[in-house]
Amino acid sequence: MAVRGESRNLLTAGGEIVSLEAFTGRAQAYTKARPSYPDEAIKYICELIPPDSIIADIGAGTGKFTELLARCGFEMYAIEPNADMREQLEITLASFTNTTIIDGTAEATTLANRSIDVITCAQALNRVDINAFYAECQRIGKVNPLVISLYNYERDKTHSILRYNKSTSAFYRNPAVRDFPNPIYFSRDMWLLYYLSMEGVPQEFEAEYNEFIAELNENFRRDSVDGLLLVDFVTSVYSEQIGGIL
Repeated sequence: MAVRGESRNLLTAGGEIVSLEAFTGRAQAYTKARPSYPDEAIKYICELIPPDSIIADIGAGTGKFTELLARCGFEMYAIEPNADMREQLEITLASFTNTTIIDGTAEATTLANRSIDVITCAQALNRVDINAFYAECQRIGKVNPLVISLYNYERDKTHSILRYNKSTSAFYRNPAVRDFPNPIYFSRDMWLLYYLSMEGVPQEFEAEYNEFIAELNENFRRDSVDGLLLVDFVTSVYSEQIGGIL
């Protein structure tokens, strides 16, 4: 496994500034508590990808999705701009010789022109500048590259669905879309870590932390059964070969 690239501070997403440090200090919680993706979804994605494809995984984070594809044997570049997340990514991918980690962004991957067959983006499309990312996909992709994005959302949270639909609607023109059930049972500790992995949530050194944790504990007490809380996640997978200018 190789590592190359240089760090950057900011990227734009949907016209707003998004800090590359948003997940600093959250990588371990992210690794432990963020939901993975169901086997059926991974099988479907691997069937979409032609054999011997070279893949660029954008916003690889701690490698939750990257690792699942790497297990299928594809040659992969894992693009991640946040240093803390990359540190965990290196641990996740340490045993995979078919992966290369790059310090880059969705809009500036540092990959060579026309070098990539398939571009993937798990749980990150809503954090990129759509037009710039589309242009980068055209630059690094071979002719009409396949772009696959996926995300987990809570079935009963409309704002979560709308948040991701906004980015997929902006990027894709006529995608194939498949949904896969992905229910997750959380213990109290994993429930707390799940929330602590989210950007903008108070961290332990912040004044609001204790109040926030108390509220989470109360929610868990109210909604859990026999020490476990069921969250009804769904994994949505979007795929399309892209061509001309967005």
